[in-house]
Amino acid sequence: MEPQESWASSSGTRASMRANRGRDTRPELALRQAVHRLGLRYRVTVRPLPSVRRTADLVFTRVKVAVFLDGCFWHGCPTHHTVAKRNSAFWAEKVARNKERDADTNRRLQEAGWVVIRVWEHEDPEVAAEKVRTAVQSRRASMQGPNYAE
Repeated sequence: MEPQESWASSSGTRASMRANRGRDTRPELALRQAVHRLGLRYRVTVRPLPSVRRTADLVFTRVKVAVFLDGCFWHGCPTHHTVAKRNSAFWAEKVARNKERDADTNRRLQEAGWVVIRVWEHEDPEVAAEKVRTAVQSRRASMQGPNYAE
């Protein structure tokens, strides 16, 4: 059986793209560790809305806080996104679709009562962890009442 023609512009590009991790990246691990050091416990790589095929990097299910760590290239960071030199039309369209999906995900989660936190991969993990802690504590406080149990 003949190998299928690759979408990649070169074999080097294909090898590089295949090496990209979908989870447990360095920035993701750094954020998780920083959040954990603050005493927060979370679920990893979970769909906040099981019926929607979107996965958050950190999820606080009881207080409905979803954290996404977005890569600068993949999600079009306004500060660090670089334009691909090869196959630029393909990558521009890919990033545009990712941004549209991110906005749709935010909207769907917010409509379902979730707080969405987006963190860029270049952000300081300690600062981002503080944002997460603030959101989680705020949600816990708003849920406090006679029927609240965590």
